[in-house]
Parts: sequence; C-alpha cells; structure tokens
Amino acid sequence: MNRLIPIFVGAIAILAFATLMLVIVPGAQIREQAPAPGLTDYTTQQLAGRAQYINQGCVYCHSQQPRAAGQTLADLSHGWGPGSSAADYAYDRPHQLGTMRTGPDLLNVGARLPSRDWHLTHLYQPRAIFSWSIMPSYPYLFEKKKAAAPGDVVVRLPAQFQPPGEVVVARKEALDLVAYLQSLNRVHAQGGGAEEVRDEGYALSRGDNK
Repeated sequence: MNRLIPIFVGAIAILAFATLMLVIVPGAQIREQAPAPGLTDYTTQQLAGRAQYINQGCVYCHSQQPRAAGQTLADLSHGWGPGSSAADYAYDRPHQLGTMRTGPDLLNVGARLPSRDWHLTHLYQPRAIFSWSIMPSYPYLFEKKKAAAPGDVVVRLPAQFQPPGEVVVARKEALDLVAYLQSLNRVHAQGGGAEEVRDEGYALSRGDNK
C-alpha cells in the first residue's frame, strides 16, 4: 500500500511533464509565430468551405503537410509544393494536417488546380476526371434541374455522367468547399512559383479557370 502513493505521484509527475513539454510549450511557441509573408486569413466563404472540408471527412484521406526535400524527394516530385512550415498554418484553427495520404496532399492544391470548374466536377464525380479514382462522390452537394436558373453554377460533365435531360448545379456547400480548396496555396507565401497544373486533360484552356 505504501508503494502505491509514490507510484501514483510519479505517474502524475511524468504526465504533467509530458503535457508541459509536448503541449503547453509548443503551443506557446506556435502562438508567437507570425503568418508567412503574403498569407492572408480566410474569407467568410472560405471558412464555411473549411467547415465543409471537416464535415465531409476530407482530412481522413488527405494531408496538408508536404515534407521538405531533406525529408523525402517524393513530395516535390509529386508536385505537391515545397515543405511546409509553422507560419503556413497561422490562420488554421484547428489545423488539418492529417495523418493519411490515401489521396494527394492538399496544402497547395489551390496553386496546382486553381479551376473552380475542375473542383466542382471532381467533387460531383471523381471518375469523370480520373477513371481510376477511389475518392467518394458527393452528389448531395449538388442539385439536378431541368434547366439552370440565373446565377446557377452548372457543373461540366462528360456525356456518360450527364443526367439525361437535366443539368447539375452546385449548391452553396459545394461552392464554399471549392472556395476553401482554391485558397489552399502556400507556394506564393514561400516566394515560389505556382506548380504546374496537372489536370489529366480537363479543359482549363477553354476558360474554366474561375
């Protein structure tokens, strides 16, 4: 019985020390970190889209932490942009670093794929762009109509994915989510140039760069 008290006190001391060194001290350091040059806070729409990103569970399959060349050459060769730093996450509360890469890293997807139309098509039906994609589709973020109304954003789809006699238009949730994805661009904040857009033949050249 006399040994239980020292063991209990020791366990509490170890837990307190670990909390101090792994949570409190790093948290204080991060709070003092200034945003990366050129990085701006999210707009209201982008924040709404960020909430959708969280709600849809995107973080379970996508990371937002490309590693530096000193850690691995793979991230740079994939075109995911330069390695991230703490300053790149100054406005992320909470951050969406992720732990899995079932899909590509998204921290700089706004630089790689700036097209709103690309993202809308990809969200509605990923197989419309990548036939081999295992990403789930999100049709409930869209609406089918007989004809588009003024102000509707129509999703461009290949013929085999186009509903007969109908058009697919984006709901507010889809537009917000895309606005957030377009905002994910830390390349300019680090002084680099935008990465080459790899769109697998999607027609960006036809004006789909909104």
